[in-house]
Amino acid sequence: MANHKSTEKRIRQDHSRKENNKYFSRTTRSSIKTIRSATDKAAAEEMLPKITSMLDKLAKKNIIHPNKAANLKSKLTRKVKGLA
Repeated sequence: MANHKSTEKRIRQDHSRKENNKYFSRTTRSSIKTIRSATDKAAAEEMLPKITSMLDKLAKKNIIHPNKAANLKSKLTRKVKGLA
């Protein structure tokens, strides 16, 4: 239990940040699953810049590691280019 006002505020901030991070991570993961299961190259190419932007934002906010973002972007780009 918090004993100071600043500690109570920190708990509130941590909770809201956790919820935001969870939301952004979840939507990005869903988008990645969507593009991985895509069979239409045009649709996948249209989604790729949006997902790349999402990954960059997550890496910038330290929600995911920058190298993980780079690896995911690389794999998704190869996947999209390989579609027929």
